[in-house]
Amino acid sequence: MFLISKRFRPSLLSGVIYILICTFSLGCEARSIGDESLESLRSYGALMKSYMNLSADPCDDFYEYACGNWKNVKPPRQASHRRNNLLDIVYTLTDVTEQLLTRTQLAEALNVSEELVIAQRFYNSCLMAEVFPLPAADPAYLSLIRSIGGFPAVDGDAWNASRFSWFNMSAHLTNYGAYGLILEEISTQYPFDPYFKLPELGFDHIIHTDNIVNSSSRAYKLNEKRMRGYLNAFNLTEDKISSVINGVFDFWREAAALEDKFEGDSDKCELLEGPPFGKWRSYYEIAWNGLDFDNGSDISLFCDFYYTELDKLCSKHQEAVANYLAMVLLYRMDAKLKEGNKQKDYCLTKVQMSLSHLVSKLYMAEYFSKDTHSEISAMVKELRKSLRQVLENAEWLDTETRREALLKEASITPVIGSYRNEEISSLLIDEIGKLSVIEDSFPQSMINLQRLVTTLKRYGGLNFEKMTNDTKPLLLLLGMQVNAFYYNLDNSIYVMAGILHPPAYHRSWPDSLKFGTIGFLIGHELTHGFDTMGSTFDGRGEVNNWWSTKSEAEFQERTKCYVDHFSNYLIPEINRKINGNVTRDENIADAGGLREALAAYRSHMKKLQSSPMDNETLEPQSQQMPGLDLSAEQLFFLGFAQLWCADYEEEHFWEELTKEHTIDKYRVLGAVSNNKDFAEVYKCPLGSPMHPKANTCRLW
Repeated sequence: MFLISKRFRPSLLSGVIYILICTFSLGCEARSIGDESLESLRSYGALMKSYMNLSADPCDDFYEYACGNWKNVKPPRQASHRRNNLLDIVYTLTDVTEQLLTRTQLAEALNVSEELVIAQRFYNSCLMAEVFPLPAADPAYLSLIRSIGGFPAVDGDAWNASRFSWFNMSAHLTNYGAYGLILEEISTQYPFDPYFKLPELGFDHIIHTDNIVNSSSRAYKLNEKRMRGYLNAFNLTEDKISSVINGVFDFWREAAALEDKFEGDSDKCELLEGPPFGKWRSYYEIAWNGLDFDNGSDISLFCDFYYTELDKLCSKHQEAVANYLAMVLLYRMDAKLKEGNKQKDYCLTKVQMSLSHLVSKLYMAEYFSKDTHSEISAMVKELRKSLRQVLENAEWLDTETRREALLKEASITPVIGSYRNEEISSLLIDEIGKLSVIEDSFPQSMINLQRLVTTLKRYGGLNFEKMTNDTKPLLLLLGMQVNAFYYNLDNSIYVMAGILHPPAYHRSWPDSLKFGTIGFLIGHELTHGFDTMGSTFDGRGEVNNWWSTKSEAEFQERTKCYVDHFSNYLIPEINRKINGNVTRDENIADAGGLREALAAYRSHMKKLQSSPMDNETLEPQSQQMPGLDLSAEQLFFLGFAQLWCADYEEEHFWEELTKEHTIDKYRVLGAVSNNKDFAEVYKCPLGSPMHPKANTCRLW
């Protein structure tokens, strides 16, 4: 077991994700389906069927069976990253945002009228602006670039190399949410200070040594196209543009080779010897108003070896680095539209994501009801009963460790919708009131907005001295987000209101589908309390080794099974394997959540069948979906898999490769191929790809 280091602090917050009626809702009696509900089910059943590849054998490749046609039928929407079915709830919320922008009376009732007017002004300004393509040469953007480090490709001899600091320019970029050579994250633990990850080089495609080895690769072409688009805006000659692009690629190649020395792993980097890198104090001065989270001590915030060697590279490629960082800022301001007719989508998404505390307040008042809270709360209780049974029946736990595990489960605090702290929420919304929308300069309005977004993201850290040390992460205040969380520091689970839409949840669905979707997501988060990170915290949210030596050894052995299993998945599109170590805890949570959700569903059905209310009997078809020739439990697993139906381009695989969640396809395949219930439900023979062996990986 381990303590949380100051330098490499992982997030302690693990996460992914209407008026309700009683039809098949938890705590309600089973009734026949009305015409309106039946039509709704038929419609959604047809949609689910449209995602499937019915020619695929579910025992050979369940992901292809469940999701093989999704990429062909998904609605066309603006996206800069990979699309997936669960994340597409964001577009549902975007449509809701458009309605919320008109709710002036609601804003008055909530005392946020002035802030709503500012949101409306920004939205209208965005709709009228030139954003496709980005007006890269706009004076507002160029002025900002010159103020933080300059743009030698544009300024020529006027650019002063002796005054340029790649580190200071990177620090300035973080103030606008642009990450050049400093990739800043914010700790989810008081005092909400920054921590760092390896920078991700490139624009539309993250670069590595092997994906820019020649100019014919997709990584090379996409990044070249992006840079060429920006540089053309300044009317540079073709020779000059080519020279600038070649210079950036030369720098990238050497920077990528530097990462190769420690395989891009921060922990391995830390083991390499090198002199201290002493520039982090400048970062605090530039990005955090000089705040000192370390009480004046000498600090080295991230891998001395990497930044010392990077400093040498940047000195060698000074002009290329300045050009790259200037274009990083432009890329942050860019709508990245592929076609002009998606501008409305972009503007709504910008309001929704940037002014999120305001929009979320309106959303919670308009859309989240007590009935919603009641049904999801009942599901959480069912899932917790299932988790307790898992802990009670885990034969590999000794008596004392099991007792501590059950005590931890008993003290979990559920929060449905969002966490509430009206004082801090009001302060964050007040910040929105300071946004200056410049009527005749949308680029300047964008600059102002990006600065505001960063201020809101850093708000906890910038004001930590005014807060108590038990203040929760400000992210938990946002009900209007597609997420659910488990928070180690207070042993709590959060199901955010924004995730309660298809494909995660709908009021008219049969419980078999609800448990396979939102039930799985709840179980996933509960399991995080007992993964390799969560197991280091006790029920009070304190770091505490409550494991016996024997149980801990078995825990580690069972965990290794997941690491080995997922590390064998090859992503053919990029010829790389899943990193089973990086994705370990999410894979454990998926496996545990899926088992707990099915057990909770079965328990729920037994109660309904043994205690019919009003002398009504439970109709078998009520747990199925019209139009799908599936049993209730087959529907359960289909609902789970279709959360992760996704569409990836090559660049998205690289983007997701180093993340903590396994790439969607292998997330599904890994979970079901280690689930004996799945094999029974879909009648998969032993030795088939989805039931490869009798002894599967199992922790919980």
